[in-house]
Amino acid sequence: MSLETSISDKSFTNCLMNASGAKCMTLEELSNLKNGPCGTWITKSCTINPREGNPSPRYVDLALGSINSMGLPNLGFDFYLNYVLEEHLDGNDDLFFSVAGLTLEENVEMLHKIQNSDFSGCVELNLSCPNIPGKPQTGYDFERTHEVLTQVFSFYKKPLGVKLPPYFDMVHFEMMAEILNQFPIKFVTCINSIGNALFIDDEAVVIKPKGGFGGIGGAYVKPTALANVRMFYKLLRKDIAIIGCGGVENGRDVFEHILCGASMVQVGTQLMKDDISVFSRLLNELEEIMKLKNYHSINDFKGKLIEL
Repeated sequence: MSLETSISDKSFTNCLMNASGAKCMTLEELSNLKNGPCGTWITKSCTINPREGNPSPRYVDLALGSINSMGLPNLGFDFYLNYVLEEHLDGNDDLFFSVAGLTLEENVEMLHKIQNSDFSGCVELNLSCPNIPGKPQTGYDFERTHEVLTQVFSFYKKPLGVKLPPYFDMVHFEMMAEILNQFPIKFVTCINSIGNALFIDDEAVVIKPKGGFGGIGGAYVKPTALANVRMFYKLLRKDIAIIGCGGVENGRDVFEHILCGASMVQVGTQLMKDDISVFSRLLNELEEIMKLKNYHSINDFKGKLIEL
């Protein structure tokens, strides 16, 4: 049995990785991921300068997931670029680098530096950060998304994908897919958390920023995540891989993301709850499902969701 998968020209021993934002900000956290059982790992979405993020409490585990308004805390672009370059020198060119500039100019500056560096892994351009007060999500502005990608691909030639917010309207799926299909994108990650949710404990909100409004993840979002994975798998060019993210608590959830068309699956909320041990459990549970169904590889069932 094989859990191997690939994106662009990169091959991975299995289909699991962390979601950017979960246990991947510090050197210690990145080292834990590197030495863990996941197929690859991704850095924290970074900005040019380090950010402390929003005031605490800004992340809370919930019975069916989590709510957060982190505000993009990170150690700054130079820290993460130096990290991936050191990993590249060790022969690791299959890790992912996440960038989430607060402006187009900031993203372009970071991507120019990556283009001119020795890093040859994949970059995930985050178009879906909902938790910066006063900053709209690029992924919901279709004209702006086209503008961003036009400028980025005018100079960026290395493997690059985009992380998208969740979409809820069929027309929006089609509009975004039409834009993405025009560019040499290697993968699409969907979804980021569902923004602007509210969770109340007794008579108070549970997180401090934005009056308690934050992005929700975990089981709350799995049906939406699967719908986004499925629609983009059907609408995008077949050379664009899908990375599924949202609601992954057990091996069955991983299986369903792949069944809908995902080549890889990111883990966020459950990684925050269980730490690095979550990957071994998920892989074992996925293997058990595959054995029961007599599947020998991920490609045996990837994208083969039965539609009535």
